[in-house]
Parts: sequence; C-alpha cells; structure tokens
Amino acid sequence: MQGVMKAHQLGRVLRHSSSPTLLYSLSRFQSPCILEANNEYCRNNSSLWRGYFTSGTIYGNYMEKDSNLRRNVCQCQKCSMMFRASFSTEAGTVESSATESVKELYDKMLKCVVEQKSAPPNALLWSLLQSCANHEDVNLLFDILRRLRIFRLSNLRIHENFNCALCQEITKACLRVGAIDLGKKVLWKHSLYGLTPNIGSAHHLLLFAKKHNDVKLLVEVMNLVKKNDLILQPGTADIVFSICSQTDNWDLICKYGKRFVKAGVKLRKTSLDTWMEFASKIGDVDALWKIEKIRSETMKEHTLASGLSCAKGFLIDHKPEDAAAVIQLLNQTVPDSRRQNFIVELQKLVADWPLEVIKRQKDERKKELAATLQHDIPTMLNALSNMGLKLNVNVEDLTRNEAILS
Repeated sequence: MQGVMKAHQLGRVLRHSSSPTLLYSLSRFQSPCILEANNEYCRNNSSLWRGYFTSGTIYGNYMEKDSNLRRNVCQCQKCSMMFRASFSTEAGTVESSATESVKELYDKMLKCVVEQKSAPPNALLWSLLQSCANHEDVNLLFDILRRLRIFRLSNLRIHENFNCALCQEITKACLRVGAIDLGKKVLWKHSLYGLTPNIGSAHHLLLFAKKHNDVKLLVEVMNLVKKNDLILQPGTADIVFSICSQTDNWDLICKYGKRFVKAGVKLRKTSLDTWMEFASKIGDVDALWKIEKIRSETMKEHTLASGLSCAKGFLIDHKPEDAAAVIQLLNQTVPDSRRQNFIVELQKLVADWPLEVIKRQKDERKKELAATLQHDIPTMLNALSNMGLKLNVNVEDLTRNEAILS
C-alpha cells in the first residue's frame, strides 16, 4: 500500500508540474532534467502499476525507479531556482527601463493570467499597445503576448491566433519605437506569440522602409512575405516600386515587378507609371515595351506619365513621328486642370531627360544616342506643330548642352 500511496503522490507532483507557469518555463529554458523526469514517468507509468499487482519482484524495480525519479525532481528544483533567479534578473532589467504606465498594465495582465487564472480584459492589451514608448516596453508587450498564447491554449482551449487588426497595431507599436526586429516577427507564420501574419503588417514595415530609403529592410520584408505565403496586393507593389525608384534600384524593381505579374497582381496606374518612368529614364526600351504591354491589357488610356514614357521610348528607337503621335493623343485627353503640368513635363522631356538617359548609357552607346536625340527631338516638335499643336517648348537647353551630349 505504501507503494500505491507513493505512486499517487508522484502522480500529483507530475500533474502539478504541467501547469501553465511550468510549461512557460519549459518553453523558455528547455531544462534537460525536467524533461528527463517527465519522460521517465511517461515511459514507466503503465508498467509500474501492472508490475506492482503481478509480482513482488517488480515492486523492487518500482522502488528503484521511484528513487531515480525523486532524484531527478530534486535536480529539477535546483534548476528551477536557478532559472527563476536568472529570469528575475532579466525581467528586473527590462522593467527598470520600461515606462511606468506599461509596467502597471503588464503587471495587471500578468496577475490575471498567473494568479487569477483568468483572461485579462482586452482593453488592457490595447492600452499597453498604445502606451509603448521604447524598446523595453515592446519587450514586455511580446512577453505578455507569449504568456497569453500559452494561457489561451492550456486554459481556454483557444487555438486561433490573435486577429489581424491587433497584429497590425503590434507592428505599428514596434515601428514607433524602432524595434524593427520584433516588428518583423509579426510576419512569421509560426511563432511563440500567437500572431497572425498578414499583408497589412507587411505594408507598415514597407512604409517604414520607404521613409528611411532602407533597401535592406525592403528585401527582408519581401522575403518574409514570400516565406510565410502572404498574398501580394496592388498596394504592396505601389510601396515597393516607389522605394526602388527613390533608391534608383532598377534591378530590384524589375525583380519584384516580375514577381507581382507572375502572382497575378493587377498593378495600379501609379505602379505602372513608376515602372515605365524608371525604364525610360535608364533607356531600357525592351523593358519599357514589355511594361506597356502589361498596362495596355488592363487600361485603355494613357496617363501623362505612361504616355510621355512611351514618347521617350520612341525617341530612343529613332521614331520621332510616333513620339509626336503619342504626345498629340495626350494633348487631346489631358484635362484643363492638368494642362500646365503637361507643358512642364514636356519641357522636362526636351531639356532634362536627354542628359539623364545618355549619362546612364555605356561609353560606346552614349555618342550614338546623343546624335539620335539631337536630331529627333526637333523633328518631333516639328511634327507636333504640323498636327496643329502649338506648344511653347524651349529647345535652347538641348542645343546649349550639345557638347555634353556628344
């Protein structure tokens, strides 16, 4: 009977060890002796009882295993004390740097989860989110998210992650305090925090990259988007293309442009305009006409940016009459409110664009393109005049820079 009582006591000890607090410790520290003790119990639980009631010799084996298990549990207690001391030191360092309001909210939520064994009010988590003011605050936020996930799984049997709206606010809180690495964790499909990766969170990170011209962050976010199977959106392309344009990264805009097209994303006018303007700026007419084909399949009319980009492409291809025809079409469709802008952009095409596109060519191509544009731009303007389009466009800048062009 003593053996039975000891087995009952041992069962209670092990059942107690599976509490959420200890599970959290296991996930945090991965103590080998705790795992060994639990595994030993699981392996021997069934044979332990069966042996006791069938043979007196087995009882001796049970006592030996019980002694080994007790020794493991003692070792676990030592490890637990050591880990608690380590965690207390770490938490103290974090909390000492965290803002007072965040610490108070964190403590309230922790009390609900650990002591009261109840779910904290949602308002506390949202308040904590809005109160985050530094990196340490966000560390506490992620710690309570991890505890909440464990509590929801073990006590409430809730397997769903936190909703997308909350996860986007978490991303914004991370970016607000500059905790970029933690912000990227929101895009992880599998994490300790119960977060739901979504393209909205990716957009917040991409907008941060755009604000800081951070190409490295752009690439990291797009890799996470791909790795976690997030669905690309037209808005994603808008942000990505604008970053590539701002940082003058043609190879990257082509790489992601192909990815968006392959994924079946319907690119907006703004994205196509940015892509086509970039192609005309560097003089890549092959890419320009491929992008124009994509644009024509979804849009009937040109925008001012796409139309002038095509005109530039025709000039590079030594087709000034076709360039004039595109500009004539734009002149007929441009609203009066944008006519002044149309004249300004046409002036830039004549005065600024030739120098820019020539400088981007290889040495053997520069003189050839310079001669082509020097001849074809006046021809285009004459063709426009013959079509009845009288534009007051100054070509002096072009002729003045003839030495540079040649």
